[in-house]
Amino acid sequence: MSTAAADPDRAHLLSTLGVEIPDALLNLALTHRSWSYEHGGVPTNERLEFLGDSILGQAVTVMLYTRYPELGEGELAKRRASLVSTVALAGIGKTIGLGAYVLLGRGEDLTGGRSKSSILADTVEALIGATYLGLGGDTATQLVLRLVEPLILNPDTFGESMDPKTGLQELAATLGAEAPLYVVTESGPDHRKIFCATVTVGALVTASGEGSSKKQAESLAARRAHVLLATSLP
Repeated sequence: MSTAAADPDRAHLLSTLGVEIPDALLNLALTHRSWSYEHGGVPTNERLEFLGDSILGQAVTVMLYTRYPELGEGELAKRRASLVSTVALAGIGKTIGLGAYVLLGRGEDLTGGRSKSSILADTVEALIGATYLGLGGDTATQLVLRLVEPLILNPDTFGESMDPKTGLQELAATLGAEAPLYVVTESGPDHRKIFCATVTVGALVTASGEGSSKKQAESLAARRAHVLLATSLP
């Protein structure tokens, strides 16, 4: 079932991305750990995701620095955080229909894994990493810039909803409160871990969130804490 959903039209995916990633790297970039768990422990896309995250951050940082000479460090950091967030990357994944191509285990597939933000975001990063290894740094950078350009042109991109952790930190600073403190726990088997994040802002508020990645859980907790703090203001 998962193979059939992932294999057709890979040429269309590559055309959409505008790159010709070698088959072996493309397959690795699309292999989620749940697929590996059900198929004898084959390599997953997690190392490529790690690499892609670094390439993404560098490309976005250089682009913002060059494109917005009038912005200070703080605003540049906020914009970078928005563009590399799980929400932003998942939106990119949904736009290009990435979920249909990911190799997922049956259990993950049946529980809606193809539309999960964490899986889509991680796979986008893995594709960037695969592009870097297969086609070089310049091509990977150009891929990143093509992927994030629609977000830059969207006036809603650089708001609190895209980067809830930054939004919460700024609100805490405005109130003269301590910086948000996050505690994350995890449970479940390796291929289906659940992360629970609890964020505390001094004595003002405590909120929690769950997700299939640490980033997702922290973002949800931050968003809930931000709402609670904002509604308590006079």
